[in-house]
Amino acid sequence: METQELKTLIKESVREVLREERLILCHTLMPYISETEQKEIETELGSPSDYEDDELIDMTDWVKNGGQIS
Repeated sequence: METQELKTLIKESVREVLREERLILCHTLMPYISETEQKEIETELGSPSDYEDDELIDMTDWVKNGGQIS
């Protein structure tokens, strides 16, 4: 294996670990809400299933790519 290939492999591995750790951190920092609080939120704002499609932005690709859209 050449030096450049090894560097590339190490970079990708480090990126993967950092991405995983960032997701764990986000999950850890996400506040817990009780069923009662969730019901209050849904009463006040409605449920996402009630929203129109033009009111929503799909952030799946953004999250999967670490804040970058490919």
